Amino acid sequence: MPLDARLAQARAFFDAGQHPALLKALPGLLADAHHAARSRREIELACLSSTYSLAAQVAVKVGRYDQGRLSADRAAVYAEWSGSPLVAAAAAREMSIVLRHQDQATAAERHILDAVARVEGTGLKTDAQTSAYTQMLCTQSYTAAKAGDHDQALTMIREATRAARPLPQQAPAGRLFPITQAAVDLYAVGVHWALGDPSAALEAGRGLREGQFATAERKGRMHTDLARVWWLQERPEQTASELLAALRVSPAEVRERPAIRQVVTELGQRHKRIVGVRELVAAVGMPV
Repeated sequence: MPLDARLAQARAFFDAGQHPALLKALPGLLADAHHAARSRREIELACLSSTYSLAAQVAVKVGRYDQGRLSADRAAVYAEWSGSPLVAAAAAREMSIVLRHQDQATAAERHILDAVARVEGTGLKTDAQTSAYTQMLCTQSYTAAKAGDHDQALTMIREATRAARPLPQQAPAGRLFPITQAAVDLYAVGVHWALGDPSAALEAGRGLREGQFATAERKGRMHTDLARVWWLQERPEQTASELLAALRVSPAEVRERPAIRQVVTELGQRHKRIVGVRELVAAVGMPV
């Protein structure tokens, strides 16, 4: 199978929440991508960088932050060699996410601001460039929110909402940044949650539906993000309901993400009699 097709298959594993299959495929894919990149051609270097970015994504998803940082760093190196501003932005975004999880807010913001500037420098002449710009703004907004920068977070999510308006409701297959207006709204949920404003988060997510998202990973993320908001509001019934919905559509979002496992743990400790909590506890491998 050609290398680009194998990378697409690996991305499909991530989108489907099939993390074990992806982690099994990555070593061979990376080895072959390295071999191809010996040509020093832009397309092979970009493919290698994108493979490392994907490796960073899945590492962060399952809580392997040191491994994610190493992968993001290698993604950045090969992106620079490729000369592609979008691939470089993707690598910088992954590094910012890793740094955010490692409580290095200043460094995380520096990386994502660099990514925004790289994409903006393209002139935003195509939908692909606009999608990349919108994605970088969303990540910048959430990064600022996690750092407690209220004004910056809200300014960036408003700009992302504006930038997303001309984009299609469903991103074309194969787009590097498949962002849509619904995806921006989901980011807004996370931004308001991170700022400690659950009412604004619920308002931002009021119109979200599973059908607006193309992948199981995003559908599951919608439910887990809403669950975190309900949990912040001390509403365990609604929290459990959203987590059950996530478990049905993408079990890995509940079973493998450390932050969501922690919510399930607390539900099990404090609200064991609520409908669905025992099922959630069992799903993450805790004693019922």
